[in-house]
Amino acid sequence: MVVDIIQTTQYLTFKLAEEVYALDIGKVREVLDFTTVTKVPRTPDFMRGVINLRGSVVPVVDLRLKFGMSTTEKTVNTCVIITEVTVDNDTTVLGCLADSVQEVLDLEPGQISPPPKIGTKLRTEFIKGMGRRDDRFIIILEIDRVFSAAELTAAELSTAAVMPGDQQE
Repeated sequence: MVVDIIQTTQYLTFKLAEEVYALDIGKVREVLDFTTVTKVPRTPDFMRGVINLRGSVVPVVDLRLKFGMSTTEKTVNTCVIITEVTVDNDTTVLGCLADSVQEVLDLEPGQISPPPKIGTKLRTEFIKGMGRRDDRFIIILEIDRVFSAAELTAAELSTAAVMPGDQQE
């Protein structure tokens, strides 16, 4: 008797503007309500600043800005997804702003299409695939490819510039 094992993966889904995105749940540490972010000078536009997470300084990025959208506005649903990002064997804990978190869902490989090929000028290597749920697409992010090593270094340097406890809006 041969049993086919279908490997499902759990994803945390969240919204940026009107689109639904997803992260592999294995990359997500926790989800926090939006909190006070300390701005750090001379960081990229998408770097909103840092937060104090139980005594650790964690850089917070605005995924909307990183993806060429407008700045994330603070609402009752705005949250920070704490992720682990690994680039060049270096792991960084990073907070990602999202308009809202939706749900954790299971997707089987058959429910995921490869990322779209959009010519050579647009970068899509950070898209792991396009999940399908009912009649909607879910953009599955490869969080380790969203940020370059230089961008993560800038984020890490911003944490060194701020001491925990110096929080301000």
